[in-house]
Amino acid sequence: MIYLGLIGYPVKHSVSPSMHNAALKFLGIEGIYMAFEVKPNDLVKAIEGAKALGFLGLNVTIPYKEEVAKLVKTVGDAAKINTVNVLDLKNSIGYNTDVFGVEESFRRENIDVEGKVALVVGAGGAGKASALAMLKMGAKVVVTNRTVLRGLETVEMLRNFGECIFIPFDEINKVKGRVDIIINATPIGMLGFESSLPIPGDLVEKDLIVFDTVYNPPETPLIKLAKERGCKVVSGVEMLIYQGAKALEIWLKVDAPVEVMRRAVLKELGLK
Repeated sequence: MIYLGLIGYPVKHSVSPSMHNAALKFLGIEGIYMAFEVKPNDLVKAIEGAKALGFLGLNVTIPYKEEVAKLVKTVGDAAKINTVNVLDLKNSIGYNTDVFGVEESFRRENIDVEGKVALVVGAGGAGKASALAMLKMGAKVVVTNRTVLRGLETVEMLRNFGECIFIPFDEINKVKGRVDIIINATPIGMLGFESSLPIPGDLVEKDLIVFDTVYNPPETPLIKLAKERGCKVVSGVEMLIYQGAKALEIWLKVDAPVEVMRRAVLKELGLK
């Protein structure tokens, strides 16, 4: 029996259990994937407990992606941005598949970001992963964040991988008309969080590419406005699916059934 799971706080919005359990069933693997709400003071104990119980791996979601990176050996993209969303508990290794998830989401929509300017809103785990994905695909990145120090530290790290600058959130209107892509990498708009726009609405102009890392609800206030304004929209649902597929491949050393996972996610979100 294989045990997999998700740790975060909160986790009620997550559809990862439905997605991964559908994949396990399709693959004929006897296993179960469960979501666990872990309070901040219990993070280390939760990871050690999962190890003791024989869990093969864990996904990590907000707000623990950066904290977990301090507890394990990081490799690949996780080492580049000190952010982990996939844990191999057997070997105590941390991976980041969010970067891959963002890259594949844009590829699926046939969007070439080479030479474009991407505004990334948020400097946490999702912000770092989104920014790194953009840099790897050839875009220039502008990071904005409400906490200036956190934003500056993130940009200093990202500059190792491409052209990246920081702009304080209260000066965000300065980028109006100067960016091609807007990415929300904050939880604003997520089920259980503030249901509002993460940026001033007048920044969302026609013909921009708008990506929201939030997938539940599938149509966040930002995505709704982007559609109304005639923007090209990239769904956070695809990021969820592709990061999950890569995680499954890391844990099980098999090709993930992406379409099976997509159907499970869409069904859970009431889209099909």
